[in-house]
Amino acid sequence: MSALAQTSWRPDGASDPLATRHGLIGAPVSRIDGPLKVAGQARFAAEVSMPGLLHAGFVYSSVARGRIKAIDTAAAEALPGVALVMTHRNAPRMKPPALFGTTPEAAGASDLPIMQDAEIHWNGQTVAVVLAETREQAEEAAALVAVEYESLPAVTAFAAAKAHAHPPESVLGEPAVLEIGDAEAALAAAAVKVDLTFTTPRQNHNAIELHAATIAWEGDRLTIHDASQLVTMTAATIAQVFDLDPKQVRVLSPYVGGGFGGKCLWDHQILGAAAARLAGRPVRVVLSREGVFRLVGGRTQTEQRVALAATADGKLDALIHTGVAAMTAHNACPEQFTFPARHLYAARTFKLVQQVAEMDMLANTFMRAPGESIGTFALECAIDELAEKLGADPVAFRRGIEPEKDPTSSHEFSTRHLNEAYAAGAERFGWAKRSATPRARRDGEWLIGMGCATGTYPYYRMPGGAARITLTADGRARVAAAAHEMGMGTATVQSQVAAERLGLPLDRVSFALGDTELPPSPVAGGSNQTAAIGAAVIAAHTELVKALLKLAGNASPLAGLSTDEVEGRDAGLGKRGDAARFESYASILRRAGRDEVTVQAEAPMPLELQKWSMHSTAAQFCEVRVSESTGEVRVARFLGSFDCGRILNAKTARSQFRGGIVMGLGLALTEETLFDERSGRIVNATMAEYHVPVHLDVPEIEVIWTDIPDPRTPMGARGIGEIGITGVGAAVANAVYNATGKRIRDLPITLDKLL
Repeated sequence: MSALAQTSWRPDGASDPLATRHGLIGAPVSRIDGPLKVAGQARFAAEVSMPGLLHAGFVYSSVARGRIKAIDTAAAEALPGVALVMTHRNAPRMKPPALFGTTPEAAGASDLPIMQDAEIHWNGQTVAVVLAETREQAEEAAALVAVEYESLPAVTAFAAAKAHAHPPESVLGEPAVLEIGDAEAALAAAAVKVDLTFTTPRQNHNAIELHAATIAWEGDRLTIHDASQLVTMTAATIAQVFDLDPKQVRVLSPYVGGGFGGKCLWDHQILGAAAARLAGRPVRVVLSREGVFRLVGGRTQTEQRVALAATADGKLDALIHTGVAAMTAHNACPEQFTFPARHLYAARTFKLVQQVAEMDMLANTFMRAPGESIGTFALECAIDELAEKLGADPVAFRRGIEPEKDPTSSHEFSTRHLNEAYAAGAERFGWAKRSATPRARRDGEWLIGMGCATGTYPYYRMPGGAARITLTADGRARVAAAAHEMGMGTATVQSQVAAERLGLPLDRVSFALGDTELPPSPVAGGSNQTAAIGAAVIAAHTELVKALLKLAGNASPLAGLSTDEVEGRDAGLGKRGDAARFESYASILRRAGRDEVTVQAEAPMPLELQKWSMHSTAAQFCEVRVSESTGEVRVARFLGSFDCGRILNAKTARSQFRGGIVMGLGLALTEETLFDERSGRIVNATMAEYHVPVHLDVPEIEVIWTDIPDPRTPMGARGIGEIGITGVGAAVANAVYNATGKRIRDLPITLDKLL
C-alpha cells in the first residue's frame, strides 16, 4: 500500500498529497455494489417487504386550474381488496412542504398544500389515492373514481405567459440580471455580429427505476424506504409537513436506479405517508410511467437570445445572453441558462438577463445540468455562427477567447485547462480533417459533418455533510454517511478515498450510506456529492488520527508526533519518511485495551467558493451523418475531452461522462415533452411516445481527460456527473450544419426541420 500523508485538505488552499499520488485513487475499480445488483441482492425502495402492506393507486386531475365540484368514490370503495380511498375530504391535516432553497433542510418541489382542499393547480395533480391489497386492485379502483370539476381560467400557453415575464429574485443565489458595460451599444456598432433566437422544449425525467416508496408508521415514528437523492432533507421536510421532530422520521435509500435531479421529494411520498397513517397499515407507492409524467417535474421550456459582437482580430466585444423560462409561481427552479455565458469567454461587455414566465403547470425541477445543458446549446451554436462569419476555425476561435480570469466575477480560476482539453480532443478526434464548407463531404445519400462545442458546469460543495469512521482492532474500517448511490459509484469512490488515507486494502473498508440514521449528507445534485462527502471523510480521518495518536501514548514509536507528521500505511500509522517509526492499528488499540475506535466529523464550510472561480469544463466533438433523402440524423462518432480536476476512479468516471453524453444526444435529437396548451396536459406521457436514445442511436463514445488536480478542492477533484451533457446539444447541431448547411435553433433536431 502506497504511503500517503495525513495532511488534511483545507479550503484555505493547503495542499493534500492525496490529490497527486497514485494508488487506489484514480484506479479503474469496479463498483462494489455491482455484484449485489447483478445477483438481485440490492434492495430498492419498491422491494422492501412489510406485513399487511397496502398498494397505492392515484387519480390525476384533468384540468389545469379549478376546483373539485364533486368526487364520487363509492364504486372504487366497493371493489374487492380496497381498504381506503383518500381525498381532500378525509386526508390528514398537513402543512405545505417548505420549498427547496428556502432553508438548508427544505426539499419541497413546490410550496403548494397537498390534498388539503378542493383547489386544482395543474393538469395531473393527485385528487385521490386508493389503497388496496394489490397494485392491480388499486389501479382498477382508481379508474372508477368519478370527479367533476369547475374549471377556472388558466395560463397554459407559453406565449401568453411571456407577456408577463419578469426576472426572479435570484437565480440559485446569483442575480438574474448582470451587465458589464453597454453590450447593446457594442453590438450595434460591431462590423461582425450575430443576433439569434433559440428555443428548447420541456423534457421529462425517465430514470429506469420508477419513483417508489414503502412507508410505515409505528406510533408517531415514520419510516420511508425511498428512491431518493436527498434523504436528510426529505426526512426534515416530511417531519415539517406532519409536525414531527426530524428524529421521528427515518428515510432509507441505499440504492437508486437513476436520479439525474428527479429523485427528490414529490407529492407521492407525502400522500403515501398520509394514506398509511389514515389506514393504519404500511403502504407501497410505485408511480406508473404515466404517473412520473403527471407528478414529477423535469426540464422546462425556454426561449433564449444570444447576440455576439466581434472585433476584426477575433475577440468578443459584446456577449448578450437573455431569455425566459416557463415556471410556476410555487417553485424556484428558473433553469439557469445564462450561467455558462458568465464564466466561459472573455468579452469587453456583457448583458445577461433571465426571466421567468409563470404558468399553471407541474413544477419543473433540476434535470442533469439544469440551465447549463440548454444554455450551452444556445451559446455554443451562436459562437459557431460567429466563428463562421469571421472565417475562423471554431476550435481556434474558442481557444482565442479563453479568459485569464473569470470574466464576470474577476475571481482567479482555481485551475483551468480547457485549452489543453481542446488541443487533446481535436487531435484525438481528427478535427483537422473537417471541411469548413458545409455539404462538402458525403457518402451516397449521407451528408457528413463535424461540429464542436464547449461544456461547462460549476463546482459545488454544499455544506452540512458529515462522516463517521470506525476502525477495528482486526484492521477493518467502516465509513458511514447518509449519502446516495444512484449508480455513479459513490460507495466505491469513497471507499477508495478512505482506504488510501488509512493505508488499508480496499477489501478491508466498507461504506454505509442511504440512511438518515447515519451522519447527515447534502443532496446528491449539482455534481457536489463526491466533494461534499469526501471533505467529510477527510475531516473524520483527521479526527481519527488524532484519536489514535492519543491512544498510542508515550510507549508508542509514534509518541510526540502530530497529525501532519504521520501517514497511513500497511494497516497502521507511520512517520512520513521514516520507516522505523511505525505502529499498526491493531497494536495501538490492543495497548489501549480497545476493540475499536469511532470518530465523527463535519466537513468544513465551502470557503473555497468565496475566493475562486471553479468549474468543470469540456471540449465536445461530434460527427454526424444526415440522410439527404429523409433528413434522418445519425451520430457516427463522439468524443468528449474533459478538464475536471483529479479523476478518482477511471472506470466509474468514464461511465459517468458517457452517460452524460448519451443524455445529451437525447436532448439534441429525440427528447421532447409534448404539452397541450389548450388543456395544460402532457400528451406523450409514455415511453412509447417520449423518445430517449436507445442503443442504435448511440455510437461508440470516446472519453479523455486532463487529470490535473485542483488544489482548492477535496482530493483535487471537481464534479463529473453533470458536465458530460453540457455542450453536447450544440456539438450535434453544429455538426448537422456542417453536414447540411442548415442551422437548427429549435430543439430537438428532428427530420422534419431538415427536409
